[in-house]
Amino acid sequence: MYRVEIDYKTGYTFVAKAGDREFVIDAKAEEGLSPPQVLLASLASCMGVYLRKYLEGSNLKVPTFKITAEAEFSQTPPMSFKVINVLINLQDAQIDERRRKVILEFIKNCPVHNTLKGSPQIKVNLE
Repeated sequence: MYRVEIDYKTGYTFVAKAGDREFVIDAKAEEGLSPPQVLLASLASCMGVYLRKYLEGSNLKVPTFKITAEAEFSQTPPMSFKVINVLINLQDAQIDERRRKVILEFIKNCPVHNTLKGSPQIKVNLE
């Protein structure tokens, strides 16, 4: 099971804790990442893990890559991302078109992508 605790700090700033690790989330994005940025970072980094797994399993030499995720909020309620664009830059790696298609399908199997695609049920309770 995955577990994250969010502790309120001050203003719109929170500290996210998972085990003995933590980072700052700030809705005003003055001290840390905003919650929407954290969501995009989660998606991009999860896809990065799957890309790395694919590259290693296929013995493809791609020493570095960059993944950018971007989105804008919809103009109509409810406030949400309607489209998230993910751009994967393989830094001049020589990979043929067939392999590129396979890579794109493989990384879409990351759990964060599957979760966002699946619209999970979210239960919220007050203690």
